[in-house]
Amino acid sequence: MDLELKNELQQIKQLTVLGAKKALTMSDCALLTGLSKSHIYKLVCSKKIPYWKSQGGKLTYFDKDELNAWLLQHRVKTTSEIETEAANYIVTGKMGV
Repeated sequence: MDLELKNELQQIKQLTVLGAKKALTMSDCALLTGLSKSHIYKLVCSKKIPYWKSQGGKLTYFDKDELNAWLLQHRVKTTSEIETEAANYIVTGKMGV
């Protein structure tokens, strides 16, 4: 029971520190996104995720706001939204935005 409580307190501490940071490390990025570090490395190598390099070029950092924007860039429309657009297209003959 004590070990479980200690682990939960550690997780709360990590999330609290993460909330206060603007520049995130690879571990922070993995924690925030839920992606594995290896997957994030692949995204960095293929330049599919916004990132920053340290002056020496050895460390990789992520801007929390840019990361959140990246996570939310591929929104999928709901069935209701698609049906509304289809109805509007039938009536007006123009594609909605």
